[in-house]
Amino acid sequence: MPLVPTSSIVDAAREARVGAAAFNVIHLETAEALVTAAERTGIPLILQISENCIRYHGSLLPITRATLALAEGSTARIAVHLDHITDADLVRQGITAGVGSVMVDASALPYEENVATTADLAAWCHERDAYVEAELGEVGGKDGVHAPGVRTDPDEALAFVRATSVDALAVAVGSSHAMQERTAVLDKDLITALHTALPVPLVLHGSSGVPDEELRRAIAAGMTKINISTHLVSVFTHSIRRTLGADPSLVDSRKYVKPAREAVAEEAARLLGVLGTPATVPGRYATQASARG
Repeated sequence: MPLVPTSSIVDAAREARVGAAAFNVIHLETAEALVTAAERTGIPLILQISENCIRYHGSLLPITRATLALAEGSTARIAVHLDHITDADLVRQGITAGVGSVMVDASALPYEENVATTADLAAWCHERDAYVEAELGEVGGKDGVHAPGVRTDPDEALAFVRATSVDALAVAVGSSHAMQERTAVLDKDLITALHTALPVPLVLHGSSGVPDEELRRAIAAGMTKINISTHLVSVFTHSIRRTLGADPSLVDSRKYVKPAREAVAEEAARLLGVLGTPATVPGRYATQASARG
C-alpha cells in the first residue's frame, strides 16, 4: 500500500493513548524483518533510518530507497522516518528522496543554537509537508554519553516547541541510549507533566533499556512514540552467534542471517503487542489527521 504518513500513526496513537512503535533499520535484513512483524500483527510501524545507519552504508540513498520500497510494497501501514539527523544536508536529501518525517537533532548545541537550527529546518520541512521531531537536551547514553540524571523541564520544553514549531518532542525522562539490559525506571510523574504541558506528542528514545511493563506505564502516563533499536540489534546478533556456534562450518551467510532475520521479526511482533496497539480495532490507524508525513 502507499507509504503511510508518520503523523497518522503518531496522532492516532496519541488519541488512543497507545504506543506508536518506531523501530530502527540497520540494514536490509532488519528492514525486512520489521516489515514482516508489522504484516503479521496488522499493527502500524515507523521504520527509522538513523544518521549512523546512513554513515554505515556510505550514503543516504541506497538504504533509504530500499526501505521506502519495502514500506510501499507491504500490506501493513508503514511510515519511514529519519532518526537523529545532525547534518542539515541529510535532512534535505532524505525529504527530497521521499521520506515523510525526520528527527532534527541539534540537541548537542547550546539552547539558543538548538532553537535556531531546529526552527530553520522545521520551516523547510513543513514547506514540503514533512513531519519534524526534535530533542531538547541529550538523552543519556547517546554516542557514549551516559547521563541518567538528565531530565526535560516542562516549561523549557513548551518554550522550545513554540519557538521551533516542531510536531513532536523527544524528552529525557530516565531512559538511556544503547542499554543492553532492560532495567531503566522512568519518571512517570514527569511524563505526565510534560504530556499536560505540551501540545505535541512525546517521544521516548533509549527504549531498548526499558522493561515491557515500564513501557506500558510510560504510555499510560502520556508517552506516545516509542523508539527501539539496540534491543532488536541484540536479538539479531545473538541469533547469529547461536547458529554459528552450533555449526562452525557454515560459510553461506544466508544460512545464519535468515534465522536472525526471523528472530527479529518475532521479537518485533511481540514488542508491537506490548506497546498496546490493538490490531483488532478496524480503522484505528487509517491514514488521517494531518497531511504532513
